[in-house]
Amino acid sequence: MKKIFDRYNESYIQTDLTKKMVFIGGPRQVGKTTTACNLLKKLDTNGVYFNWDNDDDRRDLLAKKWSHQNKILIFDELHKYPKWKNWIKGVYDTENELHQLIVTGSARLDIYKQGGDSLMGRYHYWRLHPFSLDETPEGFSKKEALDRLMTVGGFPEPFLDGDEREARRWRRERFDRVVMEDIRDLEPIRNIQMIKILVDQLRTRVGGLVKIANLANELQVAHKTVKRWLEVLEQMYLLFSIRPFTHSIPRAVLKPPKVYFFDNADVTGDEGSRFENLIATSLLKRIHFLVDRDGYRYELMYIRDKEKREVDFAIVKDGGLEELIEVKLSDNSVSKSLSYYAEKLNPKRAVQLVKNIKRPYEKNRLHVLDPLSYFNGLK
Repeated sequence: MKKIFDRYNESYIQTDLTKKMVFIGGPRQVGKTTTACNLLKKLDTNGVYFNWDNDDDRRDLLAKKWSHQNKILIFDELHKYPKWKNWIKGVYDTENELHQLIVTGSARLDIYKQGGDSLMGRYHYWRLHPFSLDETPEGFSKKEALDRLMTVGGFPEPFLDGDEREARRWRRERFDRVVMEDIRDLEPIRNIQMIKILVDQLRTRVGGLVKIANLANELQVAHKTVKRWLEVLEQMYLLFSIRPFTHSIPRAVLKPPKVYFFDNADVTGDEGSRFENLIATSLLKRIHFLVDRDGYRYELMYIRDKEKREVDFAIVKDGGLEELIEVKLSDNSVSKSLSYYAEKLNPKRAVQLVKNIKRPYEKNRLHVLDPLSYFNGLK
């Protein structure tokens, strides 16, 4: 029997469920359905699960075939129903005193609000991410977790299995399902094969500036087409982009985004690129957790100016710079760009994360440390 792990935001979802609907978004196969069904077991209450992709479930869902005894109703992939927003609004407005509602989906549920009416004030939105150094399952040391995150990624099935060959098979099947089913169901995109080629191109560009014009030229499609495809891939939680932070930076210029993958094992570049991607996904998971729990506006960004002084990541809270993070695979010497911007911008914290470091140290307010020490849980 497969062991079920409590996820990092499960207790908060349980609390929110007593107040409003809860939407759980995140990549396909990250554990959204498992988390929702695990809540049923923990609460020891009667509930019912509907999967939009199942023909029988879809018919019963639209016919509202559930009992008053079903305290919790779980609707999986409901966003694929074109009128889903008005439908769930009607259910909530008429039955919220009888049922607690959970809606899960492998697309951004805050984007796919199709229809003219608003769900404002009726739900809390939580994003579920893969395992990370901030969330290590019971039975794994942080060192073991780091090794698996670098080889098979953080999605529960390949992470827990730990087999690289099986992880490759799982990854290919998952990607085909996202592209051939999820994107096809939600977006009017005809040339699905070109989407696959675009993803392959992006896998080798992790950590670098992604110029849409160059991609459009390589794929021989229009600039706006590539831009739209990138938006769709983000909405499906395959990848995410970060933008440059320009506030109060001398000679700052608007630069293209940098792109990272939710599945760390999707990265086909060198070890350094995969390590940077791992830090990017871990930081995004942390700020999404803080946004979903506390309501602050956090952003993950990067810094680069005309002199090409660059810092890999900047954490911005409500418009103000909180932290600078530079990522190195083995170089222990302090980044000159990190030192420069730490002095100029005076963030609350400036950190250089080095994967292969003998001992952490501090220099002029800069912290140089390993990722195992930096990531110590979501609090």
